[in-house]
Amino acid sequence: MVAAGVGLYWFQPWKLWQDETVRESLPAAPSAPAPSAADRETASATPSAQAGPRTLAGGDLISHEHATSGTVRLVRLADGSHVVRLEDLDTSNGPDLHVWLTDAPVEEGRAGWGVFDDGEYVSLGRLKGNKGDQNYALPDDVDPDAFTSVSIWCDRFDVSFGAAELERV
Repeated sequence: MVAAGVGLYWFQPWKLWQDETVRESLPAAPSAPAPSAADRETASATPSAQAGPRTLAGGDLISHEHATSGTVRLVRLADGSHVVRLEDLDTSNGPDLHVWLTDAPVEEGRAGWGVFDDGEYVSLGRLKGNKGDQNYALPDDVDPDAFTSVSIWCDRFDVSFGAAELERV
């Protein structure tokens, strides 16, 4: 009984039948006070800076250990911060899933085992839901140019559920 209890806790098989959908919109630019007449004159005389979010890189998720689909975008927000955005994500639920930003190439096949064991990665936090659209903020000290892929990673079993190569735009 104890072994069965430990096995159930470790594998959490019921999660395969539980879906959690998240619908986050892309973070908006922070609101600024209305410009004065002098500011409007200066703004019209100089070229405007990029005001909204800008996609720096993106790619399609491929399946590794579990069927996974959707797209990934690395986005610079108007305030200069960065987020990894998962859109139309559809993967299996599982124990201890995280979103990793990595410097490893995305390899097809191999069922997700050993595909991201080497190299650098940054965990952006627990996966918020196994379906939908969601954002993961990059810490300020992370250089987004140093990373080339994103993985839905199961920490408990050291396996990638799915991953996307980030192609620069």
